[in-house]
Amino acid sequence: MFNPYVGGNNERSEFGDCEDFAQGNIPSVFAVLDASITWHVPGHSLLSGNYTGHDQVGGFFQRTMELSGGAFGIDVHNVLADHGLVVALVTVKAERNGLSASFPEIHVWRMKNGKATDFREYQGDEQREDRF
Repeated sequence: MFNPYVGGNNERSEFGDCEDFAQGNIPSVFAVLDASITWHVPGHSLLSGNYTGHDQVGGFFQRTMELSGGAFGIDVHNVLADHGLVVALVTVKAERNGLSASFPEIHVWRMKNGKATDFREYQGDEQREDRF
């Protein structure tokens, strides 16, 4: 379970199991996302772009699962948290058109009042992800 602790006041934010996302349990995921969250995916892939709010982010989640045929996962290796900022070192795994791939990424979350207000993805190899 991805449960970063944010700030010095023990404010806790439950991001829920990555499995919740993979299984389409979006209400569980949205419970920790601010209603006006901004979500940024770099590059020029089918998923790249800026998304705002639950509706657009939900569309991004849906498209992610469609493109991967449901074969999508995130391995969280390390989480660093301090004063409303959470940085996660992760490996994203997916399948598409019969091919499997994994990508090292850094996910940066901005938190306020126990909710994620901003998400930014930094890709280890943006060009490779664009081609996938």
